Amino acid sequence: MTQSSGDRKESFEEATPRPAAEQFAPLAATFRRRLLVGLGSASLVAVGANFAGVTSFLLGLSPETSRSLKLDVVYPVEGYNRCIDTNEGFEFIYPARWVGDQRLLYRAAEKKELERSLDPPPLSNNDKSSSSGSGGGRRNNNVNEPVVAFGPPGTSGELNVSVIVSPVPLDFKIEAFGGPKEVGEAIVRTIAGSGKRPEVKGTLVDSTLREDPTRNVNYYELEFRVESPAFRRHNVAVCCACGGRLFTLNAQAPESVWPDVKLDFQRIAESFSLTP
Repeated sequence: MTQSSGDRKESFEEATPRPAAEQFAPLAATFRRRLLVGLGSASLVAVGANFAGVTSFLLGLSPETSRSLKLDVVYPVEGYNRCIDTNEGFEFIYPARWVGDQRLLYRAAEKKELERSLDPPPLSNNDKSSSSGSGGGRRNNNVNEPVVAFGPPGTSGELNVSVIVSPVPLDFKIEAFGGPKEVGEAIVRTIAGSGKRPEVKGTLVDSTLREDPTRNVNYYELEFRVESPAFRRHNVAVCCACGGRLFTLNAQAPESVWPDVKLDFQRIAESFSLTP
């Protein structure tokens, strides 16, 4: 039986293998879908872990929203983290490359351990005198000791930001001492020792008032320099009073590095506020 040329052509076409691209097209589509799903999952993991700064980059696309949601407590937003002290009731941002003062962390841990202990605290004259203060029992530590402090790792501590919370009478008003300029000049005179230390000079550079009508709080923002034969420092401070407590944020730097940290200090001062 003879096979026609048409039949031979059809058989040849059936026997000829298809190109590899056509054969593997379904497999390629499946692989592509799995790859996309894998990349999506990896993106979620990266966001959760801030891998290579992915989370910080994404949050930086909408910094105001990220800050309003307080996401910068965990992830840096535009190079800044947020410190929120729920016990004392304040918050501010600081450079993400800075770290907390380990000494304060250790003391806070010791305090928590004492609070959890079943044994009564040791009695001493210092304990009795501290418990009789006007702080309402909120803290027994020295009122001049910062509750939080941050600075660059591996430095001497001359460059840092800290917050001190001091007990004051409930009716204490910082406005009673004058405006920001008058209060700033009084602070500079106090630092200089009111003439008792002639080698220490203080200069008020700038003073501004920032009002918060919602909480009825006025923030005095002060910039000043302190100089002596041994050091030259530049400071930015924020002072306010509320609920029987005086809050003082102070950021200080050697005058030699002031141009490098000026913007950081301004952003720190502008961000400081009391929390509900």
